[in-house]
Amino acid sequence: MSPAMTTATESAAPRDALGLLKDRERVAERLLLASSRHSFDPDTELDWDAPHEPDKWFWPPELVSLYGTPMWRRMSEEQRMLLSRHEAAALASLGIWFEIILIQLLTRHIYDKPATSAHVRYALTEIADECRHSKMFARLIEKGGTPAYPVSRLHQNLGRFFKTFSTTPGSFTATLLGEEVLDWMQRLTFPDERVQPLVRGVTRIHVVEEARHVRYAREELRRQMVRAPRWEKELTRIGSGEFARVFSLAFVNPQVYTDVGLDRRAAVAQVRASGHRREVMRSGARRLTEFLDDVGVLRGAGRKLWQSSGLL
Repeated sequence: MSPAMTTATESAAPRDALGLLKDRERVAERLLLASSRHSFDPDTELDWDAPHEPDKWFWPPELVSLYGTPMWRRMSEEQRMLLSRHEAAALASLGIWFEIILIQLLTRHIYDKPATSAHVRYALTEIADECRHSKMFARLIEKGGTPAYPVSRLHQNLGRFFKTFSTTPGSFTATLLGEEVLDWMQRLTFPDERVQPLVRGVTRIHVVEEARHVRYAREELRRQMVRAPRWEKELTRIGSGEFARVFSLAFVNPQVYTDVGLDRRAAVAQVRASGHRREVMRSGARRLTEFLDDVGVLRGAGRKLWQSSGLL
């Protein structure tokens, strides 16, 4: 979009909303500078050859899905740690699935934008980040000695549909959903000395680099929700609510319970009934949902879908 078109479009937007918009190119230039200073190569930054330390978790116990349930209280410490190992692998698998979707959404977003703009150059930088993150997560799964945990066939196909047909603001809403809940958990993980050093290193890299991705997505979503036509805003609200519901269901793969020797149905039922787990998920999404409410995403039928996801 040319500067003249941008000015004309933004001048038609509400004056108070325009006051919150930041110049797209200036934001991108700052993010490019931050990327040049604080980007990591996980292959060389992390010690992949170091053995796992005994008696250390692969995920903080309070963030393990069964924490505090009757089943958790009956489990041995060894089985709890094993579950944390498998859930870390399941989250890494979910992260790979989501980041592959995100890469395609970003590519679609910049397809018809000026290739020399800072906005497009930063999107390409973020795509490179996400490629490294996906490889890092895959290597973490392999190092942990667990299976990978792909999402269900249904969720795989829903993701395929979403990345093809989502609106631009819907794409950035989904981007924030996938990034901010995991980011909240990882900010609790990387300083936690009870957790394996390799897991802490992986989450530290991801937190530092994802902070830029969140800034880029938030600024663009705010801009899109000011300028989008009414039909696109409504579709975004409903589509993002459905994606939130799918994401919350995919967050823990039930196969992990079978693989650590637990009754799968009983485990799923106890997680769903767990007040602690609900609070963990809502806490992880709270900063995001406050922002989405502020920019007008959490309204109408979409809000009800967000509530049914358990994230709101």
